[in-house]
Amino acid sequence: MDNHTRNTAPKSTVTINRKLIAAPTGNIYMAIEIIAKRAEQIQQELAEEYKEKSSGFHDLKEQLQETFENEELIDISRYYEKLPKPWALALQEWLEGKIAWKFEDDKQDKK
Repeated sequence: MDNHTRNTAPKSTVTINRKLIAAPTGNIYMAIEIIAKRAEQIQQELAEEYKEKSSGFHDLKEQLQETFENEELIDISRYYEKLPKPWALALQEWLEGKIAWKFEDDKQDKK
């Protein structure tokens, strides 16, 4: 996921013509399923990225007995809170044609 997608994805709900969403597959339900799977992947990527950035702070917190506010950790958390939601990022990638997908061969299952 690139920064361009993060910057251009809507941060709140927007109305999009369903024909634009369904156009690549010809089926709105299949398109939504693909977008949802990509949103799950994005959520996992963001969670891993957040863990990496905040892992040093958690080690420090375990070493200290006192609880205090760490401004850097708060800033990192605020950054991730302000990002568009994973579904919005996935939808933006879908509309820009950045998601690769393929149909599985149904003939193998119909033996």
